[in-house]
Amino acid sequence: MASPPQCVVTEAISLVGPTSVDLETTAHLETLLQEAGLYETPDETAVREDVLRELQGIIDRWVKFLTDQRGYSDGQGFGIRTEWSEIHGNSPISNLADKATALVLPFGSYRLGVHGRSSDIDALVVGPSYVNRDRDFFTVLAGVLASTEGVTELQPVDLLYANVGLPVVPSDLDLRDRKVLRVATVRSLNGVRVADKILRLVPDAAAFRTTLRCVKHWAKARGVYSNVGGFLGGVGWAILVARVCQLFPNASPSMLLPRFFRTFAQWKWPNPVMLRAIEHDDGELGLHLPVWDPRRNPRDRTHLMPIITPAYPCMNSAYNVSHATLRVIKEQIAIGDAVCQEIVKAGGAGGWGALFQPFNFFNAYKSFLQVDVTVTGGDDDLREWKGWVESRLRQLAARTEADTSGTLLCHLHPQSYAA
Repeated sequence: MASPPQCVVTEAISLVGPTSVDLETTAHLETLLQEAGLYETPDETAVREDVLRELQGIIDRWVKFLTDQRGYSDGQGFGIRTEWSEIHGNSPISNLADKATALVLPFGSYRLGVHGRSSDIDALVVGPSYVNRDRDFFTVLAGVLASTEGVTELQPVDLLYANVGLPVVPSDLDLRDRKVLRVATVRSLNGVRVADKILRLVPDAAAFRTTLRCVKHWAKARGVYSNVGGFLGGVGWAILVARVCQLFPNASPSMLLPRFFRTFAQWKWPNPVMLRAIEHDDGELGLHLPVWDPRRNPRDRTHLMPIITPAYPCMNSAYNVSHATLRVIKEQIAIGDAVCQEIVKAGGAGGWGALFQPFNFFNAYKSFLQVDVTVTGGDDDLREWKGWVESRLRQLAARTEADTSGTLLCHLHPQSYAA
């Protein structure tokens, strides 16, 4: 029996575990995910690992170059001696160029262990105190990567950077320690911290991962997987699944999936979904970062679908959700709930494919607004301009909703099409 994690918001609803039929149904679900191409092959996994190792090597050489360039071979020349001494005593920082390094830490779906064959790897670079974000990271490192054989479609925003108040970044740096947080870098660090916290707060990581793969597959098929489009992104769906795992800690994925849809078909928004009590700054670090708290922050009271991240500073991962997108999400979850109940009544044998049937967007509506994105430059210019336009479509839909007093609700199609 799985032991419920500490610091959950409420006790479990049921501790019932799976029957032999539930385990067989879970195996069928996993086969369906395999057939949909949602699991990597061993060779594809090896390629990802090779890429991360190569990126780590490039990052290490970049930091050593900057260390030598600035004459920090003996650790002198920058005012971080106090924090170094707190950890290592008064020992000198000798041969700093040899020890200089940075950490490449994946986050997002890869860190959660639910990435697919075509998924990107979201990554954070954690560097030493004397390597800064604007000049060293986005200029020097971007140039190094651009000149590296095999690097294509380089966008400087695809990597996050955070430096910590240490001249040497230890390989076992623990981002759970709030002492590493800085006001300027906490949001960059939080992608890793949130993923790790989610995994620590679920009672069964394997059941969580399989269920989340199912929910993500469903959300993409039904057109409700897009943070930039005002729906939910990977973190939002992960927190919702994790909450159901907490409520049913011994359930198998075939049990968790129907309970996911039933739980959130009945959820009374804007009641928040939280995996643990919201953590506030105790004043020791002096960060005083705002956390989601509608009692103190008037803007938080306007949030329609609060899904709260579990790591400090706790924030609403679904702040982009509008009245229109909430309506669509609720409709699709209600449909998913109805489909799941039919599957459960039929014994769950072979019927899960019905849950993942794509939503026919163009048959659902009569009127459409098409936005064409064109550039005179090359593919890189098109990619950058297209991303900017996509980030503004949610605002267009929200403005339309506001200007018509809610009588005209827009459903953004989360996919784009190349001409």
